[in-house]
Amino acid sequence: MSEQVLLYDTTLRDGMQGEGMSLSVEEKVRVAHALDSLGVQLIEAGFPSSNPKEEALFAQLAGERFEHAELAAFGMTRRRGVRAEEDEALRLLADSFAPVCTLVGKTWALHLEKVTKVDAGENLAMIEESIAFLRTRGKRVIYDAEHFFDGYRQDPEYALRCLRAAVSGGAENVTLCDTNGSSLPGQIAEATERVVAALDGSGVSVGIHTHDDAGCGVANSVVAVERGARLVQGTMNGYGERCGNANLVSILPALQLKLGYECVSEEQLARLTETAHLVDEICNVAPNPNQPYVGKNAFAHKGGMHVAGIVRDARTFEHMDPAQVGNDRELLISELSGKGTVQARAEQRGVQLDEQAAARVVDRVKQLEHRGFQFEAADGSFDLLIKRETGDYEPLFRLESWRAIVEKREDGRVMTEATIKIWVEGERYIRTAEGNGPVNALDRALRSAIGETYPHLRDIELVNFKVRILDETKGTGAITRVLLDASDGTDTWGSIGVSENVIEASWNALVDSLEAGMLPRRAEHSRRPATAAGS
Repeated sequence: MSEQVLLYDTTLRDGMQGEGMSLSVEEKVRVAHALDSLGVQLIEAGFPSSNPKEEALFAQLAGERFEHAELAAFGMTRRRGVRAEEDEALRLLADSFAPVCTLVGKTWALHLEKVTKVDAGENLAMIEESIAFLRTRGKRVIYDAEHFFDGYRQDPEYALRCLRAAVSGGAENVTLCDTNGSSLPGQIAEATERVVAALDGSGVSVGIHTHDDAGCGVANSVVAVERGARLVQGTMNGYGERCGNANLVSILPALQLKLGYECVSEEQLARLTETAHLVDEICNVAPNPNQPYVGKNAFAHKGGMHVAGIVRDARTFEHMDPAQVGNDRELLISELSGKGTVQARAEQRGVQLDEQAAARVVDRVKQLEHRGFQFEAADGSFDLLIKRETGDYEPLFRLESWRAIVEKREDGRVMTEATIKIWVEGERYIRTAEGNGPVNALDRALRSAIGETYPHLRDIELVNFKVRILDETKGTGAITRVLLDASDGTDTWGSIGVSENVIEASWNALVDSLEAGMLPRRAEHSRRPATAAGS
């Protein structure tokens, strides 16, 4: 049986120290349950004594039930000159419902001199006595050795004495912290190996906590495990102050799939992409498309040779099966694409293309991308392009005309009105709608005209709108590319429009987004058997 490595998530505390990060009590509870479903063993809830929000969070978490995770309360060693049992913050930790308490203490002489202003001996006493007090109150204690690696490089013997003080106090784990993110993998490996050897036989495990200031947060965590650490701290998606904490989303599959350690079940690991994106959504952060393992582009293939290899054997250009972490393979369509790419992409959508049809699609893609289109970000528009080139395309409507009026009034108000004239199944519709801009007004008018015929359109929402100027030298006369993302609550797809007129580009992208969203419903409808006469 493979060795277990415990995952310790500190998103709710360390992650919230990142720029612009803030969660309500209810949102933090949602994140905690998402981490629990992923199989994270320890979730650090934060300081129960730091502010009213944290107090409210601990009060709510006390009534929540978690299937896999234990909650940890975070605090500091006692203040100088104060007995541990008289330190108010330590008493709050002791009284909290959390079964685990994580205490942070100093290791580096620079901090003893500049921050806590205590001598080396007093610092050792602060560590040991604080942990011992919590142990007498029935708490399990993890000791975070702050700035351990900086202190180790300056004075390795004293850094080890700090850890031994934690062991003497009764800590079950001592976690080595690269608090400034200053260390490189070789330095982490050497120090961790020495600590593991020094504490061998003590019954105390070693943990690792790194930051990404040198771009090595994940690598440093992984090499520490390779040298004997059996607890890894980090945050979801690498949230955290400065450059962020070590990213648990990358660490987990690296440990389990690459090195064979046991962290979570296979079923839980398959929720990794979903969980990473859910936490991004709760935190109001746009998911990083290039994030390893879970990003939209993590298994995206654009070059024709790469796609040809993937079709024959995915191992040729993929380091793992994306399904293991709940992700999907993406075949990006661009001017670099070959017939194989187009055929593979069409097959994903349930369409069989012969070589001649695929060649026509490739030629059309190249023509359009020369004009400024970009289909790798517009999968919905590409699906429609396949339909058009194979003669299997039926538009939702026939356009007669549309018009958008934007009026700014003396009182500062801006009014936008759009009118469309279209034909749907032989019927002429004229609709007018107002909106907060021309695209919104056109969208409302169009949906009003065809919503009764295609009720599924009510489920489709535009979730992103991006505009890019393709030739800046032409100023306001430049060609504009508009990319829209739409979702029906289950799937998300992109559409594109390109024109010298930004409203026309937006209209074309809007129409594509709605037609692409209707493709599954119309395909399902066409597969239904005809109803027998009289039935």
